[in-house]
Amino acid sequence: MFSRNLLCVSKYVFFLVLSVSVFSCKEQNKGGNDSPDSSGAVDQAQVANAEKVFYSMPSPIETAVLLKKAGASYDSEYLNPVENREKYATVSSKALNMGVYGSDLSYTTIFDKTQEAMLYLACSKKLADGLGISGVFSDDVISRMEANMGNKDSLLNIISDSYWEADAYLKENDRASVSALLIAGGWIEGLYIATRVEESLRKSKKNELIIERIAEQKLSLENLINLLDSYKNDEILVGLSAQLKDLKVDFDKVNSAGAETSVSESKNGVATIGGDNTFSMSPETLNAISSKIRKIRKSIVE
Repeated sequence: MFSRNLLCVSKYVFFLVLSVSVFSCKEQNKGGNDSPDSSGAVDQAQVANAEKVFYSMPSPIETAVLLKKAGASYDSEYLNPVENREKYATVSSKALNMGVYGSDLSYTTIFDKTQEAMLYLACSKKLADGLGISGVFSDDVISRMEANMGNKDSLLNIISDSYWEADAYLKENDRASVSALLIAGGWIEGLYIATRVEESLRKSKKNELIIERIAEQKLSLENLINLLDSYKNDEILVGLSAQLKDLKVDFDKVNSAGAETSVSESKNGVATIGGDNTFSMSPETLNAISSKIRKIRKSIVE
């Protein structure tokens, strides 16, 4: 059984995610809606929330690896067509779908679909260019990917590094709300693909691992909503949060049992998520989650 004990990340990445709180507060203070007396409390609340988002949210790569481990077969119909990239003209649609294409890029890479991976890399690059972060997918990065097409681990590392670089750049330039959209897009696409794979494996009774992974997103969804809600002056983020809160109504029906999740740090600076929680849900709840994530995903990609 896949365990979150296996999810390890570097301390460097932790500080990238933690910086969400700093730039979120800057943006809110610019709007003049937060009183000086409450700013310190907001800082602490957002720092705590950023930690929760970091520790609970699986990366698109992790989700893709799990799907293959569960016995899933590659299906291009699960992915956002590359032709759709021409539709995305606003900053919010570009950011959300850069996250979506990031999940799709990881999915194609895990299944050794070299040609498709390059197409989704091109989509990601185009959207990055539109967001003013063209250096993330530079000619050098593309050349490195082309040179490592036979090395899956290297490809995944390059993809992961590129997206974290985009995340860091946005936060460092007071555009943390754009980074939040990128994170949300990747999470939504990852959950959407997982529900599609679960349906494909249902008849063969090989879907238990995927169901558990879907159910585990109860925690990450709560933290993602809290992250989006920290941008109260952004209509796009407020609207997306409302959609996810509707999805949360069904995730609240997911049952969890076991030890409380904990976080520990080893001497080499690697944080490890621990805990023996098990998650379960009824077929009706699973179907409701699958239906709602399809609608949310459709509103993003179409």
